[in-house]
Amino acid sequence: MSINRRHFLINTGIAVAAGAISAAGQNSVVKATLNPAVNDLQNWANVREQFDTISRDYIHLSSFFLVSHPRPVREAIEKYRRAIDDNPFLFVEQNIMEMPARIQAAVAEYTGGKPEEIALTNSTTMGLAFVYQGLPLKAGQEVLTTAHDHFVHHEAIRLAAARVGASVKKIALFEYLSTVSEDEIVGRISKAITPKTRVVGITWVHSGTGLKLPVRRIADAIGEANKARAEADRILLVVDGVHGFGVEDAAVAEMGADFFIAGTHKWIFGPRGTGIVWAKPDNWKILQMTFPAFSMETVGAWMSGTPLKAPMQAAWISQGGFHAFEHEWALPAAFEFHKQIGRARIAERIHALNDQMKEGLAKIANVKLYTPRGNRLSSGLICFDVEGMRSDEVVKRLLEKRIVASTAPYRDSYARLAPSLLNTPEEIETTLRQIKTLAA
Repeated sequence: MSINRRHFLINTGIAVAAGAISAAGQNSVVKATLNPAVNDLQNWANVREQFDTISRDYIHLSSFFLVSHPRPVREAIEKYRRAIDDNPFLFVEQNIMEMPARIQAAVAEYTGGKPEEIALTNSTTMGLAFVYQGLPLKAGQEVLTTAHDHFVHHEAIRLAAARVGASVKKIALFEYLSTVSEDEIVGRISKAITPKTRVVGITWVHSGTGLKLPVRRIADAIGEANKARAEADRILLVVDGVHGFGVEDAAVAEMGADFFIAGTHKWIFGPRGTGIVWAKPDNWKILQMTFPAFSMETVGAWMSGTPLKAPMQAAWISQGGFHAFEHEWALPAAFEFHKQIGRARIAERIHALNDQMKEGLAKIANVKLYTPRGNRLSSGLICFDVEGMRSDEVVKRLLEKRIVASTAPYRDSYARLAPSLLNTPEEIETTLRQIKTLAA
């Protein structure tokens, strides 16, 4: 039994009501979203003005946690929300099949990849779970990860390994953070690989210390290990990239990862509840489906009662079920925002503010800076301690001065700052003065 788009839509309860919403009306909303009208973004003051709903009574140094939507993203969400509220059935029907491809194209341009390599999710957590649960792990195989990864990454690995009887090995990437080097990181991962290793799971930028891993070098080391392996036993590199994605001037598709996962509601400034997974089509093919995919191929196989012959593909995540469409469909506006500012300029600005903060912290007596200085092994997160104070007390005292910091959710928890495009050099100096007062 063959199935075409109209048959698919009618039989899944999403039929065309021709003329109810004009093509011109539909396209005007899409164009407004994909090409948001913004001011000249070559001026950092203008960039800050795009975040015009965030409270100016505070210095925001934890924006990596969850973003305040910049104006173009907020307006795109609102346009889609109004259109869906106006006529939910008809507007969603006219867009549900086409919008994922539009979003994939916008993300692909930023990652340096291709649209068919992009899956859409609602968070880093969802992306990690989908990838690990879909990997062809077997009993007796091993997932190698680090002792420094976030709870979510560790749990995604544990649950997937437990399901099939695979093992999990966690290693430390350095002896002392103060002397960590790329050679030490890569060497420890290489040494820990055994014939049982099937997956290496790492995090690009650690939210507990601010350490940035040399992903390309790690990928190259894994590539060397793979030379002696059959394709079915090839070691796969899975990267939680959320705290580098939107900060670093790096093309994801060229980093060497097999699967790259990131939420887009942090450094990308995307709508809340959005995220992506990048992988090449050959890697998508090896994943097993873990929930129903809403696609022509899968529904067609179900309707005809025949086995699904098409291999797994990225778009099948993007099509699964109903989403907060006004948020997901507004995601291209965030990537357009980054494009207009310039990825290299964003990286330079964020690193400059972080360098200013780290150099200042390093000069304050009774303050211990954990995050490596410079930008080779660090990105947009800074972790530190004030002698004689718990990290939560440091955060509390800074909040009393209207400075929003955070603590790292790990066994060893540090105070944490994350200068971003919302900040100015003057705010960094104000924060340093307050920390100096705390440490006196």
